[in-house]
Amino acid sequence: MEVITSISEIKPGDTSTLHIHHGEESFYVLEGGTIELPDGKQVPFPTGIAAVNIRDTPHGSFKVVGDKAVKLLTVHIVDKGKPLYDPAPQVGYA
Repeated sequence: MEVITSISEIKPGDTSTLHIHHGEESFYVLEGGTIELPDGKQVPFPTGIAAVNIRDTPHGSFKVVGDKAVKLLTVHIVDKGKPLYDPAPQVGYA
């Protein structure tokens, strides 16, 4: 395992694609804003919230809307040598 700590900024109009991590990700919102979900619903993403995304669980898939960027502090504890993230697998229907 390895620990990767970073700060990322998602500017208005930018998107976070649906993805997974090969380990755990915790995040803390340093500067909040408003995000739009894939169904078009706009929701607040407030400063000060924190959460954990568990291994191989798809997350992301939102767009930052309004005039404020969203800034996140993330800590990943992931499998050493694997990519930090991969696109989430697409679910097919038979």
